[in-house]
Amino acid sequence: MQLVNLAMLNEDYMLPCLNKKFFGIECPGCGIQRSAALLWEGDFAGAFHMYPAIYTLIALIMFVGINLFLKFKHDFKIKVFLLMINVVIIIVSYIIKMNHVIN
Repeated sequence: MQLVNLAMLNEDYMLPCLNKKFFGIECPGCGIQRSAALLWEGDFAGAFHMYPAIYTLIALIMFVGINLFLKFKHDFKIKVFLLMINVVIIIVSYIIKMNHVIN
C-alpha cells in the first residue's frame, strides 16, 4: 500500500479562488486552505509561510468559541483586538505578496 500525502489528497477537494480564476490575481484569503492542510500535517512553519494569519485566526476562533460558554470581563475588547491583529497581518502579507508578483 502506498502512502499518500494528506495535503496533496486534500488539494483535490479544496475550493478554487474565484478571484484568481477570473482575474488572475490572488485574493487576501488565498492560501488559507493549504495552510490549514499543512497545519493538520504538522508543518507549522510551512503553514505560517503559506498564510501568515493562520495562527491569529485560530486564536480568534478559539476565543470566540470559548466566549460562547464562558463570559469574560473585557471579552469585546479582546475580540476587537484579535480581529484588528488579523486584519493588519492579512493586509500586510497581501501587500508583500502582491509586491513580489508585480516586481
